[in-house]
Parts: sequence; structure tokens; C-alpha cells
Amino acid sequence: MSSPSNENQPPLTITTRRKEDIIKIMLATDNHIGYMERDPARGQDAINTFKEILELAVKHDVDFILLSGDLFHENRPSRDCLYRTIALLREYTLSNKPVEVELLSDPDEGKAEGFSFPAINYEDPNLNVGIPVFSIHGNHDDPQGAGPEGALCALDLLSATGLVNYIGKVDLPSSNEATQPTGGIQVKPVLLSKGNTRLAIYGVGNVKDQRMHYELRSNRVRMFMPRDKDNWFNILMIHQNRVKHGPQESVPEGMFDDSINLVVWGHEHDCRIVPEEVAGKPYYITQPGSSVATSLSDGEAIPKKVALLEIAGREFQMTPILLRTVRPFVIEEVVLSEAAEEESFSLTEKTEIIKFLRSRVEALIQRASQEFAERNAAAVSNGEEPLEDMLPLVRLKVDVTGVPEMGNPVRFGQEFQGRVANPKDVLVYQRAKTASRKSVKMNVPELSIDDPNISISERLAKVRVEQLVEEYLRAQELQLIGQGGMHDAVQMFVEKDDSTSIKTYILQSLKHIFTGVERNDIDEDELEEALIKAREQAEIQYKEQLEKKAKSKSKGKEKEAEEDRMAVDSMEEDPDDYRAGSVNNDDSEEEPAPPPKKRATTTSRSKNAVPATKLTTSAKSKSSGNGKATSKKGLFIDDSEDDDQSFQGREEEEEDEEEEEVPKKRINRSAVLSALGNKATKKAAPKNQTTTRSSRTTTAKSTAATKSKGKKSQAIEISD
Repeated sequence: MSSPSNENQPPLTITTRRKEDIIKIMLATDNHIGYMERDPARGQDAINTFKEILELAVKHDVDFILLSGDLFHENRPSRDCLYRTIALLREYTLSNKPVEVELLSDPDEGKAEGFSFPAINYEDPNLNVGIPVFSIHGNHDDPQGAGPEGALCALDLLSATGLVNYIGKVDLPSSNEATQPTGGIQVKPVLLSKGNTRLAIYGVGNVKDQRMHYELRSNRVRMFMPRDKDNWFNILMIHQNRVKHGPQESVPEGMFDDSINLVVWGHEHDCRIVPEEVAGKPYYITQPGSSVATSLSDGEAIPKKVALLEIAGREFQMTPILLRTVRPFVIEEVVLSEAAEEESFSLTEKTEIIKFLRSRVEALIQRASQEFAERNAAAVSNGEEPLEDMLPLVRLKVDVTGVPEMGNPVRFGQEFQGRVANPKDVLVYQRAKTASRKSVKMNVPELSIDDPNISISERLAKVRVEQLVEEYLRAQELQLIGQGGMHDAVQMFVEKDDSTSIKTYILQSLKHIFTGVERNDIDEDELEEALIKAREQAEIQYKEQLEKKAKSKSKGKEKEAEEDRMAVDSMEEDPDDYRAGSVNNDDSEEEPAPPPKKRATTTSRSKNAVPATKLTTSAKSKSSGNGKATSKKGLFIDDSEDDDQSFQGREEEEEDEEEEEVPKKRINRSAVLSALGNKATKKAAPKNQTTTRSSRTTTAKSTAATKSKGKKSQAIEISD
């Protein structure tokens, strides 16, 4: 590599040969242990390569290992992943080999709160650490949770076991408001020395790209540096987007402190391990890339490597090391329209297209096998053990622009079962994007909120999640999932926090579609059309279900309104409907109602007669408790008769005055329903009711005659 143009940049070669001053470091990142661990072919790829990295560290006698994030693929790795990782770290990093780098910073900085063991494992006298491992977290294994110990991740477990030194976790605002009132991100280094070489390692675990971009742009990243920082070699470990995905969805390369000498960049998987200069900055950037392919893209097809970094004073050099255990991966892109002209086949002949694609995949398999054999032979010539053959990863990207019909890519891949490691996704179809629609509507805003003639407040008022979701789904041209149902599922997820609405709808839709397709004997040529018809039928049934649900909901509301109306009407019914204690309303049985507030009282007074009713148990107990002789009162007297015909004793008048002060009980819905049920029971047995009524009338007459002391009183019997 050419010599740096900036005087402050460190040289890329080491001039000193004193081994006592050279710090040797193994650089790796994005190991993704646990990726596709249940896949029978690729399940052990990540852990096997991680084992090779540890073996290389032992082979090259490094002082320590630096991992720049995403050691695990999952935030909660499986027990098998943790077991294998812990076993490998114990096997290769714990030994009687002395650690030659001296720790100059505080060993308790970042240690587990409430425990006595230090944060740096080789400072613990109870552990024999031969090769320390320093790691930051990535976006896959970042801390989560809000327990008593705060947010935790898998690296916290490895740190507690004494196998990994977890750095770069503390990124909270400064607690010392006097010295740092604006907050920001704090970065405290691990200070090491070996001979005359001093090394400062600054680790920053993954944070949101928007936040990191803002903190760097606002100069709110506070790096604690030694006073003589120019005498130190400073390494910065980060795990962020390097490729720009949006205005603030990446971290610019030139926004780091000028005191940094080397940036170890994690998260990006393509291997760019040779240090690269940054325009206008004195530091270099190295990007080791992932050690396992987690996607079948062009960047993952670049050979995977780790780096042996050697530092002496402020000089450094880097030696890339090819990883042998990485599964061979070949990728190729073909344009069918061009291939049809070269190979002389028609784009309308599906059989000819499949035959051509099959031949291209066969060529890719042979190429991958040849590359692996050459790599294996080179390793054997260097005295290493040969590796067993591995099934390759093969990806053929096919541009199908202008092709009317294509076959099923999954069915195509099944022909290579046992010959490739990814038979389900060997082929991927893609079409060239056309800008014809957008060119026609260049001056017309796509969304109503893009109209330049409306104000910002009006734009914000028009922003609705359901509208954005509907427009997005309409633009996707869904082939299997109905647009209306998917829109409703997303709306349920957003508005009602239903985390399973989208999954439930998709599973139900696919089940219905596949069921409809399986019932018919369909040829492969008609499969796509059958799926489209099944989707349309599923969408029609979904709309019918919504209509039925809406109708049932409206019927339920009408029924509820009818019950409420019946409840109100029941309150307005004649008291004659409540006989023989069907409604437990004592006041209406014993005396005329107070001044009318309801129609029930007015109606009772407009009648010529009222029923003769026995006192309920509750009324008797209440009357006896008050010392009133209400048991003598057995019937109601017609209000139209003169006062001399009504029997109202002095004792009863006092009772009326007391009871008028008590507000009349309202009849609730349950009481009304009970009354209606009792009324229906009485109609079912008219003979018994007539006998009871006549018995009551006779008893009432005799009681009234005795009480009136010779005065006439007439009890009128009410007939149904």
C-alpha cells in the first residue's frame, strides 16, 4: 500500500524488531454464532469458523483478541450456542501462558456491581488467562431488559464467567452535569502497555445510527484520553452502518477524533480488511467483515479473512489471514434476454429456459468445488491438515425482464438437493425497474402530504398510519396476501398493539390459498394463475366475514338498545304487573307513591283498583324493626272513595310521613327480568293463580273489615 500522505498518519510497516515492544492482536468481527443452527447443512458453520479463529490466535501467539461486535447471531443465544462458545473459549484462552501486556487503566472500570472480581479477567488472581478476549456488542447481541442489574446481553454472561472482557457497554449521558452539562456518549479506554508501546482501546457498542450520527455531529462524544495522548496508539472499535442507507442511517467515516490512529469497523460483512485512508483525516479504517455468510449477496462472496495486527510504538502493520473453514460461496448474475440471443432459445419456451438455468448452476457448482480444492491443497502444502469437502453455497440471480412466465425457483432448487447447501434459494428472480410511471407524474405529488401548497401543520394533520400502510401495500402488488386484510392486520398491530395480528392473518390466508390449490389437480403451468384465483377468493371471503361481523355487531347493538328500552318501559308499567312479590319494592305495596316523577305513579292513580298483595318478607322485617303494625294492612283501597271509606289510622299516618322521606327504589334490569319471568310462570298456571288470588281477596276483606271497626270497605279484585 502506498505511504500515507498525511504526516500524522502512522506508517503501515514496523521498523523495530524488538519483540518486547510489539503487541500482536487478532482482529475479527461479526462471528454470528448460532446462525441457522438448526439447518442440517449449515448449522455448524459459524461455530466451526470461530474455533478456527481461536486456533489461529494460539498459532500466531497473539497477546489478545479483539472482536468488534455480533459475536452471537441472536440476542438470546440457545443453550447449545452458549455451551459451545464457553467450551471453546475455555479451551483456547485459559492456559499457563503469561500475559505480557500490562493493564494501566482501572481494572474495576466496568466490573459487575456488587461483586469483587475485576472487569479485566487476567487481573483476577483466580483465573489463568493466556489470551485475553476484548469484545463490544453489536446490533444482534445488544443488551436488553430492565432487571435489577440493568440491560444485559450474552456478553455479560461471558464476562461473569471470566472468559471475555466486555467493553463499550456504557454509553449513557454523563452523570457529572458540572463538567458535561450537554450529556452525550462517554468512551473510556482500556490502557495497555508492552515494553515501549502504549495502546489505548476505545470501544463503543452498537447504538442507533441516528443517535450516533447526531452525537458525532454535535461533538457530544466524550473520549477520555491520557494527557500524553500523542504518545499512545489509539484504536477505536465501533459497530455501525458504514454504507449510507438514509440521511442519518449511517456513520460518516470522517467524524471521529483526530487522535484516533485505527478504526476497527464492525457490522459490515464484506471483507475490506486492508487499512483504508480517510480523506482529510489522520486515521485508517479496517473492516474485517463477517466470518460466516448470513446472506447470499455479492459482499458475502468475498473471501472471508481475519487480520493479525502488530503495533510497535505508533507504527503498525496488518497481515490478512484467509479462513479455511468458511463454506465456499459462488454467485453469478444472468440476463435471460441476452442469454436467449447468445444461446438461441426462445423466452416463451419455459422448458428451454429451465434447461439453460440448470446448466449455469452446474457450472457454478463445479467452480465452487474447484476453488475449495485449490484452497485445501495450498493449506496442505503449508503443513496444515486437509479439510473435508463441504457443500457449496450457490446463488444465480436471473434477470427475467421481458420473460412472460417463469418456473418455481424452490422446485428448481430441489434438483440439487445434496449437492448444494442452499437448495431452497439457488435461484432468485429480479426485473429491471422501469421509471415510466414516475416520469409521467414528475410534477404531481405521490402523496397528499407532498403537496407543496399546503402548510406544515396541514401536512401533519393528514399523516395517518392507515393511509400510509394502504398506499404502501397498494404499491407492492401483493401476489398471495390480500391487500385489504393485510391493511386491517397492520392497523390492528399499530392501533391496538396486537403483536400477533399480522402473523395470524398471513397464516390463515396462506392456509386457505394452499387448501384451495391442493384440492385441484393443477399443472405447473397453471399454478401461478391458480394461486391468483385462490388469493382473490380468499380476499372475497375475508370481505364477507367483515360484512357478517359488522351485521352481527349492529344486531348486537340493536338488541342492547331494545333491552334498554324494555328496561325503561318496564319502569313505566302499571304496578298491577308486579304481583305477589315479583318485584321487591316495599314502598309501592304499602302506600300510594309520592308526588309523580315517573309515569308509574300516575298510572297507578288512574286505575280504579289495585291488587291485593301480601307483604314480602323483607317488608315485614323492615316494618317489625321500625315497630309499625303494617301486618294489619292487607290490601290497597281505591283512591276514588271518600276519606271515611279509607282506613288510615294514626299509627299508619306516622308511617307514611316517615316513608315519604325515603327515596323510592329504582327497578334495575335484573329485577325487571325477574318480574317478567315470574309473570310468565303465573300465566302457565292460571288455576292456581285464581285460587290464590281469591284466597288473598277473602283474607284481605276480613282483615279490612276487622280493622275498619264497622265501616264499609270494598276490596276490588283485579282480573287478568
